[in-house]
Amino acid sequence: MADYRTPEYHPAFEEYCETIFELGEDDVEVIQARIAERLGYSRPAVSEMIKRLHAEGLVAMRASTIALTSAGRDLAERVVRRHRLAERFLTDVLELSWADAHIEAGRWEHVISDAVEVAMTRLLRNPTTCPHGNPIPGTAYETPHAVPLASLAEGATFTVERIPEELEFTPGLLAYLEGASIRPGRSGSVTAASPDGTLTIEIDGRHAGVGAFAGERILVTI
Repeated sequence: MADYRTPEYHPAFEEYCETIFELGEDDVEVIQARIAERLGYSRPAVSEMIKRLHAEGLVAMRASTIALTSAGRDLAERVVRRHRLAERFLTDVLELSWADAHIEAGRWEHVISDAVEVAMTRLLRNPTTCPHGNPIPGTAYETPHAVPLASLAEGATFTVERIPEELEFTPGLLAYLEGASIRPGRSGSVTAASPDGTLTIEIDGRHAGVGAFAGERILVTI
């Protein structure tokens, strides 16, 4: 397994590097406006922090886009790894809801030590994904051949593979998806598709609506 020990940084630096990593993971253009939207900060505040990250050697500017340097990526992967391990622990062991676990993990990711990380990994039996199916850096995760749920036609069957980070930041959506059993590993079918992109799906004998925004981002295998 890769060595995730890195120099200690202020939690704000960790938060920004984590956000840049996750935006790239979701194929979202990494520009200051997207970072501001994800974090809920003003653009001037984001601009100032990006300057500080650049001075620390954690990010590089490429025209209008922002990229992590090697040091920045190491830091981001450490924080993302601990966040997703924490989410797995909080849901699998403490039985918190997805939404509550996501919030709590945002706090835990900054304080988990190397020893605790190793112990959590052992207790959880080396998980490769968070509860939403997003890969934990440094594990044996293998990328499946997945497609957006929105690409399926009425009558198609599928297995939920991944709920990307972008949807975790949409207010109320995690709770809705969990309540509707739209979870990784659950199988279902598309029972109806409307012109506006909304799908009706059936999972575990229950019907649920999935809007175009979520449907274009939820990844499934068929």
